[in-house]
Amino acid sequence: MIFEFAALALTLALGVALVLLGAAPAWVWPLVPLPYLLRHLYLLLRLVRLIRRRHRLTPPYPRGPWGEVYRGIARYQQRGRKGRKRQVRFSRRFRQAADAVPDALVILDKLQRIEWANPAAAALLDVHWPRDEGRRLSELLAQPDLAPFIEVGEYLRPLEITPEHHRALMLSLRIAPFGEHKGERLVVARDITKLYHLNMIRRDFVANASHELRTPLTVIAGFLENLADAPATPPAHRRPLELMQRQAQRMRSIIEDLLTLSRLEMDDQDTRQGPVDVAAELEQIVHEAQALSDGQHRIETRIDPTLRLLGNQVELRSALSNLIHNAVRHTRPGTSIHIRWEQDADGPLFSVADDGEGIAPEHLPRLTERFYRVDQGRSRAVGGTGLGLAIVKHVLNRHDARLVIASTLGTGTRFACQFPAARGVPVGSREEACASIS
Repeated sequence: MIFEFAALALTLALGVALVLLGAAPAWVWPLVPLPYLLRHLYLLLRLVRLIRRRHRLTPPYPRGPWGEVYRGIARYQQRGRKGRKRQVRFSRRFRQAADAVPDALVILDKLQRIEWANPAAAALLDVHWPRDEGRRLSELLAQPDLAPFIEVGEYLRPLEITPEHHRALMLSLRIAPFGEHKGERLVVARDITKLYHLNMIRRDFVANASHELRTPLTVIAGFLENLADAPATPPAHRRPLELMQRQAQRMRSIIEDLLTLSRLEMDDQDTRQGPVDVAAELEQIVHEAQALSDGQHRIETRIDPTLRLLGNQVELRSALSNLIHNAVRHTRPGTSIHIRWEQDADGPLFSVADDGEGIAPEHLPRLTERFYRVDQGRSRAVGGTGLGLAIVKHVLNRHDARLVIASTLGTGTRFACQFPAARGVPVGSREEACASIS
């Protein structure tokens, strides 16, 4: 700024001197500031030209305020270059990481067209980038369920497919929102062939073993019952026979639950569905629960008799009874149990809540695993098989519903089954009539 003031003062002094020497003010004052103004105009035009040509501003910089302007723009340019280098480096690292991932990654635009795919997509999905850029993924894979799956955007549920180019593969597809624009998605395909075959082997083994065990166990249970009821049985033998009968009954319950699970796992879709009178089913289950409790629990109900559910009656009864009986078996005497069946904002809702001792948070994620027990000793003592919640989970999956578990130690536990609104069928509605006819 000192330089600028000095230049301006020198210009004014030169003009005053010329006027004192007899020069005409009419041409002195327009001409004397002209070099000063031309310098500013030159520096401005030079700056515009350098910016337009994207040249780097390097020293030496002009003196005065223009030097500060040049210096400030140079600093912005330097920061911009560093930012671009970071972006290029990050983009390169991201590309390297995406190329190293064994799962197939495919980026789709809002029209489900391919924008980018990593090398693993070529082996797993037969999607080659950039050859297939701009093509629709559903056209390349030729899977009838793929386009609706991507369109609906079910981010939590995977889709299992077998690609046409490699029928020996079993892939699990997941989608996630991606990018800045609405509708863009990231498709992730994982090879689950080994896991799939292991699950098939496990299902076959459980189903076959359960079927093979059912007949000899029935024979053993029958003989035990005859021996226990026979008058000639010595009194000293009755206690061991009762214990054997109890364990045989427990084994029978485990086998029946294993067979139910195997059937649910092998048959993912159930076409035998119709309007189910949930209120009537709950009335019977509550009577069973009261008999099981033998008056030791306070069972309260709030059931909407006009709300029915589109589904499989046998499976739904199994799921509802498991939740209610668990509440009776696994809570101490004196506990209050609240059973609800009603319509809420999201659709039909069934819930079982108690004010018992609650479940620790570390157990909640594993409650639906088969044979998982929070309290091993107590569960066996009350006759639980450890398969009830696994059955509930599979039944709800087959009815497009979700299980929500909430619990606080010392306060109680709540199991809620949230069904989609489309499965709710009010009594006497047109949907109920159509479902009954179909």
